[in-house]
Amino acid sequence: MNVRIDPRGTVRALYSEALDLTGLGRGRIDRASRVESDAAGCWWADLGPSGGPVLGPFGKRSEALAAEVSWLEGHRL
Repeated sequence: MNVRIDPRGTVRALYSEALDLTGLGRGRIDRASRVESDAAGCWWADLGPSGGPVLGPFGKRSEALAAEVSWLEGHRL
């Protein structure tokens, strides 16, 4: 889990239960993307809520999730 803290003390991370961030103060969770399947059973990572592209198609949901995390870590954190 990547956690970024800017000079003002603002913490940014992709939501995960791997690390309890509640000790850092009040949090806010924003939707950054959506991973969904289409009628053909292909998986897509829609990063539109973050101003990003639609990634895919992927044969497995896990592949779409990995691409989603990679894009968000590289562009939003």
